[in-house]
Amino acid sequence: MPPPRHPYFRGLSPTLHISHRGGSLLAPENTLAAFRMAVERYHTQVLETDVHLTRDGELVVAHDDTLERCTNGVGHVADYSLAELQRLDAGHTFTPDGGATFPFRGQGVHMPSLRELLRAFPALRFNIEVKPDVPGIEEAFFQVLREENALERSCVGSELDSVGERLARAMPDACHFYPRDALASFVLTVRAGEQPPEDARYTVLDMPLTFGGVRLVDEALLSAVDTHGKWLNVWTVDDPWEMRQLISDGVGGIMTDRPDLLRRILDEHPKPR
Repeated sequence: MPPPRHPYFRGLSPTLHISHRGGSLLAPENTLAAFRMAVERYHTQVLETDVHLTRDGELVVAHDDTLERCTNGVGHVADYSLAELQRLDAGHTFTPDGGATFPFRGQGVHMPSLRELLRAFPALRFNIEVKPDVPGIEEAFFQVLREENALERSCVGSELDSVGERLARAMPDACHFYPRDALASFVLTVRAGEQPPEDARYTVLDMPLTFGGVRLVDEALLSAVDTHGKWLNVWTVDDPWEMRQLISDGVGGIMTDRPDLLRRILDEHPKPR
C-alpha cells in the first residue's frame, strides 16, 4: 500500500489546474494581474511562481535574475531594493500579438513581493521555486511562509540540488518538489526498469513532458509515482491535445501558460471515479 500523500494535497485530486507564472501567455508573468486573471476567470487551483532575493533582503516574485525581458528596467534583480523594483513597469514588455500592442504598459503593473502575493490569495495553494543560490535565502523564504501562515499551502523547492537540500533542512515538514539531479535519478531509474531511490525529503515531481525529443511521462513513471506516494506535475503544457492525453493518463497536475485552454478542457473532461 503506498504511503499517504503529503497534507498539502488534502482535498485535491488529479488533474490539477496549475497556472505557470500566472499564465504568461495571457498577462505579464509573475504579476498580480496574471495571478488574478488565473484565479478569478479560470479558477486555477495552484499558482506556480518563482522568487528572488532583493538587495535589502526581501523576496520578490520574478523568474529571471535580470530585468530586461519583463520590465522597463535594466540589470540584476539582486542589485535593487524591493521599493526600487516595484517602481518599474512589469507590464512594459508584455504583448499578446507579437508586438502589435502592449495592453499592460503604463497600467501600474508592478513586481509583487512574496508577502504581497500570499496575502492576495490567502486560501490558495502555491508551487514556489527559489531561484538563486545565495546564502540565507532558505531562511528568509521560510520566515515569510511562516509569518504569512502559508507553509501548509505551499509546495517549495529549487532546480538546484544544493538549494533544494537547504530548503528541506530549513522546513522539513513542508511539501518539497525534487531538484534537478534527484529528479533525474528518479526518472532515469524508472526508465531503466528499476526501483527509484527513496528520498523522503521530496514529494512532488515537477517535470517537463519531454526531454531531448523523448516523452518522459509514461505508464511506468506514473505507476512508480503512485507506488512511492509521490505526485507528478507536468510543465509547461499549452497544447490542447497533450492536455487531454495527460488528463486521461491521470497525471497529478498540468502547469500551463494558457489557463484558459486548460480550464475549458478540464471542464469538458469528467473526473475519474
